[in-house]
Amino acid sequence: MKPIITVEFSAKAGEQAFNEESVSLHNPEELFAFVAPDGGCESIPDEVSEIQMVFLQPEHPNTQNPVADKRVTLELGMVFLTGPLSEIVQTAEQLIDKAGRGELSDAFLRAINVDL
Repeated sequence: MKPIITVEFSAKAGEQAFNEESVSLHNPEELFAFVAPDGGCESIPDEVSEIQMVFLQPEHPNTQNPVADKRVTLELGMVFLTGPLSEIVQTAEQLIDKAGRGELSDAFLRAINVDL
């Protein structure tokens, strides 16, 4: 199965940026498991200053509505979600829902600048 999302963690020291790690995810469920309580998000080092979540282009372009595949970036604190507009909107809606249900880790909430 091909990955659909790559998550890159980077840190900055002064003006110099360093890529800490990159993780490939194969479906949205893996992403939400990562940002859930007891998911891998808690193990992100304090030095990480930016998290890039890059959604890959769909295998089959949306010919009915090309706006759906338009590449966009949504910034939530130090988390940047980049990918097709339809994927970013769906993910943002799910994040809002999961935050309201208490299904996001404190570490992820801090990363997106939510006051606890």
